[in-house]
Amino acid sequence: MGVTHHKIQPFEDGWRIDKWFKQKFPDLSFGRLSKLMRTGQVRADGKRIKAGFRVAEGMEIRVPPIGDNPNAGKTRAPKLQKKHSDEDSRLMRDMVIYQDNSVIVLNKPPGLAVQGGSKTTRHIDGLLDCLQGDNPERPKLVHRLDKDTSGVLVIARSSAAAKSLTESFRNRRTSKIYWALVMGRPERTEGTVNAPLDKEPGTRGERMMVADKGKKAVTDFYVMDSALRSTSWVAFKPVTGRTHQIRVHATVLDTPIVGDGKYGGKAAFLDGAVSKKLHLHARSIEIDHPDGGLLNVTADLPRHMKESWDMFGFDKQDKSNPFAEDEA
Repeated sequence: MGVTHHKIQPFEDGWRIDKWFKQKFPDLSFGRLSKLMRTGQVRADGKRIKAGFRVAEGMEIRVPPIGDNPNAGKTRAPKLQKKHSDEDSRLMRDMVIYQDNSVIVLNKPPGLAVQGGSKTTRHIDGLLDCLQGDNPERPKLVHRLDKDTSGVLVIARSSAAAKSLTESFRNRRTSKIYWALVMGRPERTEGTVNAPLDKEPGTRGERMMVADKGKKAVTDFYVMDSALRSTSWVAFKPVTGRTHQIRVHATVLDTPIVGDGKYGGKAAFLDGAVSKKLHLHARSIEIDHPDGGLLNVTADLPRHMKESWDMFGFDKQDKSNPFAEDEA
């Protein structure tokens, strides 16, 4: 096979280049990858790159002919498949709220990362073997949630399903609704936040900020209920899918999400019995099903948010879609 070009998908945004290659070309050693980058054979959007480079959504990666594994035929200890504990297997099974031959949908708990990092060794991507069962292919991620955000996470059970679902996300044929508890109350009961976002300098992409020349970021919002204007239950519908988009746009409304110290500082925490955990939950998703039709799944609130909803008298069983007219 000759030179190929691969477009970075939304869920791969921010990955180190070596991690991306490890996922796509598991037999390619880091040493050989480094040489391919040094000699300019691996490029990003036509430019030379170095080890440690991070890819971005939409970027095109040039991959030269990889050829046979140069270590083939050498004596090497077989790689043992990682065995997960019964606790991990039970955790993953308990997360499943929908499953068929092509798709699995999880209700991700807060505090569990979707993917690994330099200090993250336990994450959903690493535990997907627990859900493979008799399926010939290992389940695959098609999008992400922040570590502290709970709720709907869609998993593909095959490469074909992953391609279809990724296409739906990329072409914005997906409708996601998030529930959040915010400080105060937005001035308007409903509306749209249109505020471009970019990575905040010096934070290695771990924080985002509003920037005139940033990437387009649009979020619809609707105030579902309020408690004496001190706090509000707001439904958010992201039109675009930028990192930390809802969290930053909530601060644009001057109503930071409760528990979001990263963007709201001390003003994001309530005194008393309200949990200090992030109160942001991916409540529902509607997406094209790989086998045809629409897949619509709703996820129950995590315990700390249920307790807050009960405390403020909000209806945690509410099934309404405040954006239904927009989607009609």
